[in-house]
Amino acid sequence: MNIKILGSGCPRCQALERETREAVDRLGLDAQIEHVTDLPSIMGYGVMSTPGLVVDEKVVSTGKVLKSREIEPLLS
Repeated sequence: MNIKILGSGCPRCQALERETREAVDRLGLDAQIEHVTDLPSIMGYGVMSTPGLVVDEKVVSTGKVLKSREIEPLLS
């Protein structure tokens, strides 16, 4: 599984990455997590409001920091 956090690296983006890592650990998934900070790459996903969460190249959330329990169903 390939997971990307889209955002500049701001505290909200870091919080989403932390919550995503917690969800991955809790589910025991084998996943690569990457933080994408390059604006043209972020816009390439059509994301205009960060942070964004991409799972296997599909945008599943934008503009909010999800809690790990909210992320888990998106990873299943």
